[in-house]
Amino acid sequence: MTINLASIPPDGRHRYAIRVYYEDTDAGGVVYHATYLRYAERARTEALRDLGVPHADLVEQFGVMFMVRRLEVNYERGARLDEALTVETEVLEVGGATVSLRQTVRNNDGIRARLAVRLACVRLEGNKAARIPLLWRERLTAMRGSREA
Repeated sequence: MTINLASIPPDGRHRYAIRVYYEDTDAGGVVYHATYLRYAERARTEALRDLGVPHADLVEQFGVMFMVRRLEVNYERGARLDEALTVETEVLEVGGATVSLRQTVRNNDGIRARLAVRLACVRLEGNKAARIPLLWRERLTAMRGSREA
C-alpha cells in the first residue's frame, strides 16, 4: 500500500487548533483540568483523519478501536477563557497492538499541558487486545518516522 506523504506532517507533529470557550473553564475562567483530556481526544481523532485513517473506518472495517490504556498529564500553566490553543500530537512508538503518543497543549506564551498517552487497539466485542490493522500501523509509523528525520 502506498502512503500519501502529503498527509504526513513534515516534522511529525500534527497540530490541532482550538479556542477556549466558557464551557471549558471553571468559575475563575481557567480551563478545567479534565477539559485538556477532551482537547487531546479531539486532536488524536483529527490526526488520524488527516493521516487518511479515521477512527470511524477502524471501527466499521475491522471492528476494533483505540482505547486509552495509560495517560499521564502534567499541567504547566492554566489556559484562560478565549485563548487560542494548539494541541500537538507526536507518535513516539507503534507496536503490534499499542501506540504511544506525546501531546502538548500550548499557546503563543508557551506550554499549558503535556500528556503522555498509550493507546491500545481492542476488539469492540469483548474488549480484547487486537493487532493494529496494517494501514493504520503504516501511517502512524510514517508519522513517527517524519519526526525522526
